[in-house]
Amino acid sequence: FSGVLALEVLEALLELQEELEAIRVVIPSTGKEVTLKDVCYAPLNPREPTLADCCVNSVTQYFQNNSTRLAMTATQTDGKKTGTADWRDHLIYCVNSPLSFKDITALELSCMAQYGGP
Repeated sequence: FSGVLALEVLEALLELQEELEAIRVVIPSTGKEVTLKDVCYAPLNPREPTLADCCVNSVTQYFQNNSTRLAMTATQTDGKKTGTADWRDHLIYCVNSPLSFKDITALELSCMAQYGGP
């Protein structure tokens, strides 16, 4: 994995997403503060959405936009071979099975997005 699918790029993407989530804008004519949750698409909680309910399509959603999950590693044995499962193994699994609630790697992470959808 290299280029746009390098760990450093995914970590930077997570940081950027967190910065965007924190943006607050005040409407001059009303003084009302508007945030992402006020304007986002939240299909599973449209009436009272939180930031976690916003449908943000990003490769980092395979890790529920969580840097701890992105950094996880686990020892995995496959027959007589032992190795380390990491974000790459999880990503490959999720690209092929995006509706999975638990991957088949030793990480046992969900492929579902933070908002609950695929």
